[in-house]
Amino acid sequence: MKRVIIIIVVVIVALGAIAYVLTNNKKKNEAKTAYIAQGGGAVAVRIAAVEKKNIDLDFSANGNFIPKQELNFLSENSGRVSKIYVDEGDRVSKGQPLARIDAEIINTDKETAEATYQNAVRDEARYQSSFETGGVTQQQLDQAKLTTRNAKLKLQASQRRVSDANIKSPINGIINKRYIEVGAFVSGTPGTQLFEIVDVSKLKLKVNVNESQVANLKIGDQIEIKSSVFPTDKFSGKVTFIAAKADATLNFPIEIEVENSNKNTLKAGMYGTAVFKFPKQAPSILIPRTSFVGSVSSNQVFVYDKSNNTSKIRKVVTGRILGDSVEILDGLNEGETVITSGQINLAEGTAVSIVK
Repeated sequence: MKRVIIIIVVVIVALGAIAYVLTNNKKKNEAKTAYIAQGGGAVAVRIAAVEKKNIDLDFSANGNFIPKQELNFLSENSGRVSKIYVDEGDRVSKGQPLARIDAEIINTDKETAEATYQNAVRDEARYQSSFETGGVTQQQLDQAKLTTRNAKLKLQASQRRVSDANIKSPINGIINKRYIEVGAFVSGTPGTQLFEIVDVSKLKLKVNVNESQVANLKIGDQIEIKSSVFPTDKFSGKVTFIAAKADATLNFPIEIEVENSNKNTLKAGMYGTAVFKFPKQAPSILIPRTSFVGSVSSNQVFVYDKSNNTSKIRKVVTGRILGDSVEILDGLNEGETVITSGQINLAEGTAVSIVK
């Protein structure tokens, strides 16, 4: 008997809860309906005044510095490292010797190539003399000349390898990493990594900007650079790269070349802030981006007619998109009012009521 009573009580409670939820939902729907159709059937909308505002195009963007030049230097010849002339942190100049590879085998190859070349030169001279007396054909003489040319090319290649035994820096920079020690054997194929050289006399600051910001930038623009690590130092740079295509986040990568003239205080990998400043702009008519029917590309807005509380469709000419606002070049005048919400329910002459 008690079990039956408990079941009945549970059922009654459940039915009561369902009735409460349904009643609450009904009230919410009625509230929404009243919100949408305030004013005796008129479409409820929000509005914004059309007015001229000052336009501030200045903005800043954060990024990190990377070297203008960075080189992972690989060996071109095989051999054992006999000398190392530099260490990590040393500043080097283009053409400066960094290390030397034991050139015993390379020298042997060069001597062999030189002997082969000299022998080919003598053979060509003999063939030339014999050709003049009719002893050999033109084809045999041409083959001798070809052999001489091939031998000369091999000699030049061996001479280059001997020269490359002295490993020289291809750029100005700083030895950031040294991967070899005296006595280590390096391979030419594939090349063994020898040094990492970075040039920080100039750095590149990489930042991302959005579509409205990139429209005001061009190659060569001078940009002020700030560093939180050195707040009292002044740095400047110029725009050297603007991406022609947005990335996956719909931003455009920008590169700014920065003169690191303050005793190279900036380091690659540090964070920096690019401050983009533009000339003062004349005031212009701005309206909220949400005013447009569908999207900004439609170039259509609804204007609120105060005389009879209706909506009027209006064709406009848009200018720049500035965040949540859009510049209007033609089609609207100061003092008018645009509708910013509820456009989906509007047509020409639809009665509207203002939601405050």
